[in-house]
Amino acid sequence: MQNNEAKIEILNDLIKINNDRIAGYERAISEAKDLDVDLKATFEGMIRESEQYKNELVQQYTLAGGRDIEEDTTNAGKIYRAWMDVKATFTGSDRKAILSSCEFGEDAWRRAYETALNSEGELDVETRNLINEQYNSEKKSHDLIKKYRDAHDALD
Repeated sequence: MQNNEAKIEILNDLIKINNDRIAGYERAISEAKDLDVDLKATFEGMIRESEQYKNELVQQYTLAGGRDIEEDTTNAGKIYRAWMDVKATFTGSDRKAILSSCEFGEDAWRRAYETALNSEGELDVETRNLINEQYNSEKKSHDLIKKYRDAHDALD
């Protein structure tokens, strides 16, 4: 039973970090300028990606006996969005600042997943495989944000 409780807690944390990612990209879309249609489309794709991840996690969470699905975000996510708000105020919501904030968020997301994957004996094979698949799939998104940011840096 203790392993099941640990599994529920891990899944709950991953659901929250995906809520953070969704809220972060919604914020990034609102900060992006109208000319940044490429970024907005990319961010919308990442929101859909996290919604899919969340749905898959919720299925595992429910099967494990989790009851109340998290609609909230993590405290770190709230701090991240507040930091993004402050940064946007000082930089005028420029493309580089938005991309840097998004990369920061992607790094936080990856750390949460790495923590889950490093948990010993608390996850069954099916759940661990799901988390690992999401982690590997998200790498493409992380690399795309980094590529955008690096391309912007090359222009400076």
